[in-house]
Amino acid sequence: MSAPSVELGRRAAERAEFRMLIGGELVAAASGAGFDNLGPATGAVLGSTAAAGPEDMLRAIAAARRAFDDSDWSTNRVLRQRCLAQLQQALEAEKHELGEELVAEAGCPAMTLRNAQLDWPLTESLRYPSRLIDEFDWERVLPAGALFGERNVRTVLQEPVGVVAAICPSNFPLEVVLNKLGPALAAGNTVVLKPDPNTPWNATRLGRMIAEHTDIPPGVVNVVPTPSNEVAGLLATDPRVDMISFTGSTAVGRTLMRLGADTMKRTFLELGGKSALIVLEDADPAAALRSAVGVCVHAGQACAATSRMLVHRSRFDEMVASVAAAFDAVPVGDPALPDTLVGPVISAAQRERVLDACRRATAAGARPVNGGGAVPVLPPELAGGHYVQPTVFVCDDPSLPIAQEEIFGPVLVMIPFSDDEEAVRIANDSAYGLAGAVLSASTDRGMGIARRIRTGTVGVNGGMFYGADAPFGGYKNSGVGRQCGLEGFRQYLETKTIGCRIPRQH
Repeated sequence: MSAPSVELGRRAAERAEFRMLIGGELVAAASGAGFDNLGPATGAVLGSTAAAGPEDMLRAIAAARRAFDDSDWSTNRVLRQRCLAQLQQALEAEKHELGEELVAEAGCPAMTLRNAQLDWPLTESLRYPSRLIDEFDWERVLPAGALFGERNVRTVLQEPVGVVAAICPSNFPLEVVLNKLGPALAAGNTVVLKPDPNTPWNATRLGRMIAEHTDIPPGVVNVVPTPSNEVAGLLATDPRVDMISFTGSTAVGRTLMRLGADTMKRTFLELGGKSALIVLEDADPAAALRSAVGVCVHAGQACAATSRMLVHRSRFDEMVASVAAAFDAVPVGDPALPDTLVGPVISAAQRERVLDACRRATAAGARPVNGGGAVPVLPPELAGGHYVQPTVFVCDDPSLPIAQEEIFGPVLVMIPFSDDEEAVRIANDSAYGLAGAVLSASTDRGMGIARRIRTGTVGVNGGMFYGADAPFGGYKNSGVGRQCGLEGFRQYLETKTIGCRIPRQH
């Protein structure tokens, strides 16, 4: 009997959309080229996807530019609202297929479909920005003021940016796509969507839905998968693209910012993190243990994962022992099984990066408590998959690379601290500033520490900051700007001020 992921991969491949969406048409690459979509659970080829070349990307950019400049999409709010409702309906109709596709190509555990992988974004990522079409303050009139007299009327308008290049990652592919596409389209922009080459099918499926089930005009949304960094780079250098909206690594974000500088592109970057969980001496041990194990979910491939666990010295040894035992017991294996918490990392290259980081950490003086290697025993069908053992390091020196660099694997670094001041200092001693968490019996104390942590989001005592209405993004090397919420919606808008002199009445 085959492993569930093998069967699921076959079903996903049978239903996958292999074509791109360019100018309203579902098409193969102009060259006829394709690229393999590998299943991380097995390492085997699931199927192929059209591989965009330069001519395809340039055609998609041209289509988006025409749709913005020559259609009424940017001004027709009724049309935009109707189209988003149609896309929502199409997504809900194919929810089951989307879920299986995500498990097959992203390797995410099936249990994660109930939250940020599928159910949460499907519930509100399009509905929230669609409501803003009616509720947002698109225009406001300023008081006449004393400088120019009562006959001068000043109006402030909010208008769409133009053509948006949406570049998405592999860890939460549909969630990020919808949280870019929803506000960008609701604000009146057109979009060229470039999915991660490791997870193209959720985006190409979305392209087919748009073409077949919505009234979105041709060119408003273009879906262009490619394994080529050179082809993707055209989105950052082409002057017809007005904005880059990117979620991914800090290194790639820096490159896109540099490439886009010559044409002064608006740039939104949601990048990496090395977030800290602060466990105060009065914290509930069970809550601390749950938070620690959370780093293992989806094999640690979450930019906001609290992969640094700072524990008060009075509780440190006890907590290390508890966390190590919990990590040893975490279910690792086939992501299609309902109880699996740790599936594969996305690729063989990523598995090697995680294992290399563990080797370097040991050499640098961090103490491995458990894990640190590939998963030793797997069913034969999963032997080619990209699995890493849940791993715990103790690190007395918070400046070591393992405590400073984003690993993007199921690796937790535990660091002791003596008081609140030291905990805040260690938490802020990072090049990143994406997320964080605090656990304390005192809400006031926890909130006080949360206000001092220099990150874009913080959870106190298990509080959840996620939501289509909640801005998400980071300080420092964790990015520029915010996704979601009013702040995220405004990322996709330009501001225009008009002063109008009103003639005197005779």
